[in-house]
Amino acid sequence: MKAKIHVTLKPGVLDPQGEAVRHALGALGFAGVEAVRQGKYLELDLAETDRGAAEATARAMCEKLLANTVIETFRVEIE
Repeated sequence: MKAKIHVTLKPGVLDPQGEAVRHALGALGFAGVEAVRQGKYLELDLAETDRGAAEATARAMCEKLLANTVIETFRVEIE
């Protein structure tokens, strides 16, 4: 099974990389971009055959390594 994981900063956490991207877009002539939040996207190929077990495994991976749950949130999609 494939796990698609989206990790983003929690609301209220400063995002200097997102701000740098917003500024660069403005400098390139893309007016009207008021905010940018940057995150990360991961795809994992899992040996699990059970959808529920695959989701539980991916969530455990996020909580232990892939996301800093103090400042980030994550979303898991299983295919």
